[in-house]
Amino acid sequence: MVTRAIILVLCMAAAVACSGDTGSGDVESLLVTDGSDEQHYSVEDLEDLAAEQAVFGGISYVGVPLATLLVDAGYDPTKIAAVKAMASDGFIANYGQDLVNQSDTLVAYAMGDGALSEDDGTFRMVLPDQEGKLNPRHLVELKIVR
Repeated sequence: MVTRAIILVLCMAAAVACSGDTGSGDVESLLVTDGSDEQHYSVEDLEDLAAEQAVFGGISYVGVPLATLLVDAGYDPTKIAAVKAMASDGFIANYGQDLVNQSDTLVAYAMGDGALSEDDGTFRMVLPDQEGKLNPRHLVELKIVR
């Protein structure tokens, strides 16, 4: 009986170790893709682009305008139909061309006074004048829809 319990514990530990999920939700890079071409961005990559600030929920965020990031990734934001922003938990927010090209739609990588909180993750979307569900945290992917 004890042997079975030990084997079960070891199997569970091995499964967790093999899953690669640390449980932190942290993301090292942000994927920008149209399904065929892919670009990966780190926080440092975004810091090299033109930074802007926007306020959402009384908090100041620092990030790159979504349209600027799309241009850097090789896309013309005026010629895409939409962008799907996916969080690490699978939540998706869809942005039409009006929100994609809005100057204060940011891919945030910091707060005005330092790094993003653990609740925000490495990247998050910030759309100051939109409801909360359009501001996903733990952003992992931006999918271009043509």
